[in-house]
Amino acid sequence: MTTPPGMTDADFADGLGAMRSAVGADWVFDQPADLNTYRDFYSVLWGEPEEKRASAAVAPANVEEVQQVVRIANERQIPIYPISTGRNLGYGGSAPVLSGSVVLDLKRMNRILEVNESNCSCLVEPGVSYFDMYRHLQETGSKLWIDCPDPGWGSLVGNALDSGGGYTAAGYRGHWEAVCGIESVMADGEVLRTGMGALPGSETWQQYRMGLGPCLDGLFRQSSLGVVTKMGFYMFPQPEAYLTGSIDVFRYEDLEELVDLLNELEYGNLFNGMPGIGSPVLSQDNPIAMTMIPPADEMNRMVQETGLAAWRASFTFYGPEKVIRAQWEHVKERHAHFQGVKFNEGDFITLPLSAEDMERIAKPRFGVPSLEIFFVGSRGFGNFNPSDGHIWFSAVIPRSGKGIIEANRVMRRECERLGLDLFMFAPAVTCWTRSFVLFAAVPVYKDPAKNQHLRESVREIIDICAQHGWGEYRCPPAFMDDVMDAYSFGDHKLRRVNEQIKDALDPNGILSAGRYGVWPKHLRDGRGA
Repeated sequence: MTTPPGMTDADFADGLGAMRSAVGADWVFDQPADLNTYRDFYSVLWGEPEEKRASAAVAPANVEEVQQVVRIANERQIPIYPISTGRNLGYGGSAPVLSGSVVLDLKRMNRILEVNESNCSCLVEPGVSYFDMYRHLQETGSKLWIDCPDPGWGSLVGNALDSGGGYTAAGYRGHWEAVCGIESVMADGEVLRTGMGALPGSETWQQYRMGLGPCLDGLFRQSSLGVVTKMGFYMFPQPEAYLTGSIDVFRYEDLEELVDLLNELEYGNLFNGMPGIGSPVLSQDNPIAMTMIPPADEMNRMVQETGLAAWRASFTFYGPEKVIRAQWEHVKERHAHFQGVKFNEGDFITLPLSAEDMERIAKPRFGVPSLEIFFVGSRGFGNFNPSDGHIWFSAVIPRSGKGIIEANRVMRRECERLGLDLFMFAPAVTCWTRSFVLFAAVPVYKDPAKNQHLRESVREIIDICAQHGWGEYRCPPAFMDDVMDAYSFGDHKLRRVNEQIKDALDPNGILSAGRYGVWPKHLRDGRGA
């Protein structure tokens, strides 16, 4: 059995014994076969001495048991690493950042505590998956939707805490933006409720996020400051209808204005669903990932030769049919001046969904969790198959035409130079309403030589992106220190403030050591080595 760094076998065995007394012997795991569950099967350190491995795992059933486990860990200075369901595929899975940590597995805490139809909100525990919530909504005849990521097998709480995104309406598809009310067990074992939850007997915990004084919810996003045991979410009331449309323009030079118009219309609430920007002429061989954006004259020549559009803006509308059709007409009017513009009306669906609709729709755009995204990998897209998985590279880039072109060219050029295969979901992902995110799937292998080259290359790409002002919003554990290093303004003031908060709230440094580059004092110099 692996022991946490700096602990004797006897002290660790004593701590696990106390945890067994707290949660029951069946819910403490320390055998190799059990601990395989808590490996990151997409790790870029697979099979190497530096691979992130758990020393044990414990699965409490309720808040009181979480408190007991945290107090046991704090008294003995045992590092623990909370997970919700451990489905963070491509970003570390269920493996801890500090090897040797005890994984605090919250999967048994899977109660849907409330769904408030009139307030359009819910309150859930961390073990509740998107499938669990969808099933509950269907069985109770609810008129509310969840917003789910792709794939939809993970936890509402875990996905929001890592700032995941989905596909429905603005205000819901950025999952952290839809959070309202958090309960967290702190490092001392006491329970904190944020916002109106701090008021005993409050009836507005999932209605007013701020409460009184500083809003503390952000302390728990991508953090190592507490164990979140309850979380509230705003929910999307089922609309009357759904409509999509797209607009094709035929000149390279049109992209900048096309994006500016898309932004203006979305910020003005002229459409409320997830938009998209693509290039039919550059995606003709692959409908998901386009090739490198060429110079203007070359791209315009390709458009002339193929008749395909240079750029396509896609729009999604949710609401009453009369309203969304009027909105689509307005969007078309705003684009009528583009030379050769072409308007394409897509799906129109009245809700609720019929059985026939369910067979043909992109399910997450209707709040329906699915695993169909895994079909993408099975189609053999990209030139890196077969691989043993992937990690995500997820850089926030400007929401502009210039941002799209520059990020695409830099990423493809530098990855080609480094011999780094990747599959880019191009030109940008629009889950978040005020920025683009450049998503790239980087293949990983259970081959130390290939993974060493991959790690070196990704670290170089992180630095190159930082030089252009692009930082990742989320990353796998192997690169958390590198990404945090890039956020260096004011001699790394962001990290230093995070460390000060960590030292104040978790002085023994037991919670999620190293998560997103924030280490406790006793591990700070060696950064967990």
